[in-house]
Amino acid sequence: MKLTVVTPRATEKAYRLVTGQNTYVFDVPLSANKNEIVAAVEEQFEGTKVASIKTLVQSGKSIRFNRGKRRYPGTTNRRDSKKAYVTLSEGKIKVFEQEEVKEEKK
Repeated sequence: MKLTVVTPRATEKAYRLVTGQNTYVFDVPLSANKNEIVAAVEEQFEGTKVASIKTLVQSGKSIRFNRGKRRYPGTTNRRDSKKAYVTLSEGKIKVFEQEEVKEEKK
């Protein structure tokens, strides 16, 4: 079995999914399948049990570039990325830790 590293995404949409549906969003390698992602999540985050998983491949955007005026104009593409939406049946993952920040009054 390959070692698969999954990293949680900290975005507004991910925060809404965590608070409402107990669904976490992870960045995963393009070559990882669903079984490998489930095993990696349960191994990296102790005490979690995966209920369901959805994956998607987000295609890279096309970017225009040039090097100077009228020299080497062209387009290129950003890399594709893969996301996994993981719903947990047991446990929690601390992605959005809220620290209490106290401001000093002057």
